[in-house]
Amino acid sequence: MIKKLVIIVEKENNEILVRFTASMNASRIQSILDYLRYKELTSKSKAKEKYVDELVKESKSDRWEKIRKSIGFDD
Repeated sequence: MIKKLVIIVEKENNEILVRFTASMNASRIQSILDYLRYKELTSKSKAKEKYVDELVKESKSDRWEKIRKSIGFDD
């Protein structure tokens, strides 16, 4: 038997409620919600993607340096 996916969207006061059938994968729903949150947070940003990519690269590099030092790879 194939389970039917049911999605219900309701507007209540100042909120939008979205309901899924229990068979829906929760991690996929979370990914969608994370993306929507990202879009909301960046909607008014004037940052260019090039600069954001550079910042992410630098941040990851700094994080790796801290991890290397904390586990003793620099010794």
